[in-house]
Amino acid sequence: MTVVSSKEFVTNGNKYFDMAMTEEIFVERDNTLFIVTQASDKKKKYLEPDDDLRRAITGDELKKKMREAIHNFFVNR
Repeated sequence: MTVVSSKEFVTNGNKYFDMAMTEEIFVERDNTLFIVTQASDKKKKYLEPDDDLRRAITGDELKKKMREAIHNFFVNR
């Protein structure tokens, strides 16, 4: 896996397209990563879930926890 800036990718695009034949190339622009892969590779590639994703909660769970925290804040005053 190689990560390059968008400027570097534009400057040396052919190099990174050639590299994409054997490895994943990530282009970073404005703190966002874009992946460059072979078009002939029909299966989609995703980043593996990490510990942050495993600890994630839904919006409803967040709302419930926030209501409890706000309620407890005012009850315990």
